[in-house]
Amino acid sequence: MTGAGTRFDLLVRGGLVVDGTGRPARPADVGVSGGRLTVLPPGSSSGSSSGPGSGSSPGSAADAAEVLDARGRVVSPGFVDVHTHSDGVALLGDGDGSGNGSGNGSGDGSGRELVRASVLQGVTTEICGNCGSSLFPALPERLAAMRAETRITFGGDVGAYADFAGFAAAHAGVPRANHLASLVGHGTLRAGVLGPVDRPARPDELRAMCALLDASLAQGAAGLSTGLIYTPGSYAGTAEVVALAEVAARHGKPYVTHLRDEMSRVEEALEEAVEISRRSGAALHVSHHKTAGRYAWGRTERTLPRLAELRAGGMDVTCDVYPYTAGSTALAAMLPPWANDGGLRALTARLGDPAQRDRMRRAIAEGVPGWENTVGNGGWDRISVACAPRHPRAEGATIADLAAAAGADPLDVAADLLVAEGGEVTIISHSMIEEDVRRVLAAPYAMIGSDGVPKPGGRPHPRWAGTFPRVLGRYVRELGLLGLEEAVHKMTGMAAARFGLTGRGVIRDGAHADLVVFDPAAVADRATFTEPLLPPAGVDAVVVGGAVVVRDGEETGARPGRVLAL
Repeated sequence: MTGAGTRFDLLVRGGLVVDGTGRPARPADVGVSGGRLTVLPPGSSSGSSSGPGSGSSPGSAADAAEVLDARGRVVSPGFVDVHTHSDGVALLGDGDGSGNGSGNGSGDGSGRELVRASVLQGVTTEICGNCGSSLFPALPERLAAMRAETRITFGGDVGAYADFAGFAAAHAGVPRANHLASLVGHGTLRAGVLGPVDRPARPDELRAMCALLDASLAQGAAGLSTGLIYTPGSYAGTAEVVALAEVAARHGKPYVTHLRDEMSRVEEALEEAVEISRRSGAALHVSHHKTAGRYAWGRTERTLPRLAELRAGGMDVTCDVYPYTAGSTALAAMLPPWANDGGLRALTARLGDPAQRDRMRRAIAEGVPGWENTVGNGGWDRISVACAPRHPRAEGATIADLAAAAGADPLDVAADLLVAEGGEVTIISHSMIEEDVRRVLAAPYAMIGSDGVPKPGGRPHPRWAGTFPRVLGRYVRELGLLGLEEAVHKMTGMAAARFGLTGRGVIRDGAHADLVVFDPAAVADRATFTEPLLPPAGVDAVVVGGAVVVRDGEETGARPGRVLAL
């Protein structure tokens, strides 16, 4: 058994260990050998180092090749970001999308700048493939068309893959600082078999979808995700999703859902998710739980008691949340579902037809049965442009402001922008209120996910660079909404348990050596909507697989991360 007499690869010494289980913090040293942890009594090791996050000088430590001095710091498991859209960002390369000239002062927006934002805030594992959108799977004959669509969705030529194994192989060729796991997106499954069409799947098509899902889950994908607000996933009925969730249940993996409506019909949409879970037998995880739009503000006072009731009755249901009152998505998602029937080419044709634009305008004003009408529930004044590569001057402005400046109707401004950008426009939707965010954060079954959309260029949502330090700084230290141990548990052990990350999310003997060292008195997010990639304060060191990837708040260049097969 290893102990104080063992020579470790790395020693994290003198810190206050918050172990990810929710138990009280305690002083301890943490040794790393062969990528695994050993918890040591405080002061049981020798050696010296020059300060928090610093490496030892040669020969200064008798029991470790490298020492991190964590005095005055918290040592926690590496943070697990349970909800990202980082499927392709590492595949973009250093230069993709960096030359848009937006001049936002937060970095060049290149693939490298985006990749580093996550690890600098302490994230050692990202879970992508959320909201029904992943880079796999698809039938071979659909891959070329899928690749063209993923270029728009993910901001560059990141590819499309037949299965999880192909996705993992592509990432294996690109060194990364932290780990990546992926869900299987239902929308991708649908497009990979049927194409982006508004109709029910035929029995043979549903069987093909189930087979593709089964193969990718067997290869190590983390579960099934849906984005029932987004096309083509929104074209599916409940029964189709039940059939797919049954496949996930057979693998013991969760059904993860962006509800069909998070606004005026959020309670109805939650009940659909509950029905899918019950009929399929799959555990239920509700993505970025919110009650958004003016007609739904305050409804967390009803949705959260409902989730608590389901849990008390034995249902395995959890959720995640990001600590902001604004979300981010594609501008095309602001249009009624039928507008996207047939994919980007069909959408562009409709946007060029004045009669179709008028039809879209009426749909937003009057609503469409079963459609989450974001603009109708909020307004164009709450929708700002985050990324429009060919129109950087539009970035940061609301659609309403752009329309007023042009003396035009907001729908026409949005439509013209989508056509000019080939559909590649990301927006930020200021649709929530703080009281609802706080209620979800405080729920004992809610974990933390950034919902980061790391596309090159523009002004991405600051959550990609700030989510975890924001929770620790604002909601733990400043507001006292959460205790430190509780918050770390939500970011680590709870998340790892939900998604089958065995041996991660905890500090204990034999666990994987993914760690964060941070200053509880200083940790804070610095990213803003105008400077969205500013790194946080107070995150001193990050360790992934036993290698120090961040020291003194800066990347070291180590690339031990890998795609995790679960």
